[in-house]
Amino acid sequence: MVAALLAGLFESHRAHLLSVAYRLTGSVGDAEDAVQESWLRLTGTHQSEIDDMRAWLTAVLSRICLERMRSIAVRRESYVGQWLPEPVVTGRTPSSTPDAMAAMARTPECRLAAMVMLDRLTPPQRVAFVLHEGLSMSLDDIAGILDVSVDAARQLVTAATEAVAHTPPPVSDTEHEVAVHRFLAALRSGEVDAVTAALHPDSVVIGDADGTTTHNLRGADAIADFYLGLVRRYGAHDPARVPEYTYEFASVNGQLGLVVSVEHSGRPARVLGFAVRDGLVWGTYDLTNPAKLTGIHLG
Repeated sequence: MVAALLAGLFESHRAHLLSVAYRLTGSVGDAEDAVQESWLRLTGTHQSEIDDMRAWLTAVLSRICLERMRSIAVRRESYVGQWLPEPVVTGRTPSSTPDAMAAMARTPECRLAAMVMLDRLTPPQRVAFVLHEGLSMSLDDIAGILDVSVDAARQLVTAATEAVAHTPPPVSDTEHEVAVHRFLAALRSGEVDAVTAALHPDSVVIGDADGTTTHNLRGADAIADFYLGLVRRYGAHDPARVPEYTYEFASVNGQLGLVVSVEHSGRPARVLGFAVRDGLVWGTYDLTNPAKLTGIHLG
């Protein structure tokens, strides 16, 4: 009975823990593993030692994630090309089965643009920022988790805040969808002026292919040329050609994106997520690294 009650109490915090772990690690698998490890630590701790279950679990989880983030940082040093966070990809229609990860991904703080900005931080900065700005945790508590002075914790928060200051603010789902549909319609038209008009003048494309290709682009003109070249190459605009790839709409970190699959195989080839600013597509996040396409759940 005690074990069942403890498990139920832990489950009541699972969505919160997943959100924190994903924002810290940028990885679905690492986030899920960190939450599971925090459960194991809880079962090995006497309940009399815990005053506030949520706060205790958050602190334990943050320390676990900090170690995982340091391991990820080592992997990134040898990673070829741009590194993007692993997306959370689900169907456009919410599942009738409760899904803590999908629910977490719909929150504004887990949008791809915000996650990309968090990747610019060092592991201690990221922990300090997420806990302070996202959870309003005190600098005293953050200092304890990071094993640094309160002044050092304050400096970490300040540096992180400055580093992510240019993150585009989240927009409504409606504004996001209108902008993305306009961009896709322009691509189908094949008209370069229409594509350019659908893109923010300061738009960027960031591709993560684990070094197999490189296509980080800036500016509406360069991006329009790049994607129209792909449309022409693969025949997506020509009804007389059998397309090599098919695409379907999906929720990518909570907002409209695309999953592109190899025709007839159903195998995901890439995931496209978007960020919108001033009613135009500002950021396109193009993931083709197979290791980051394992968490697609469209059913």
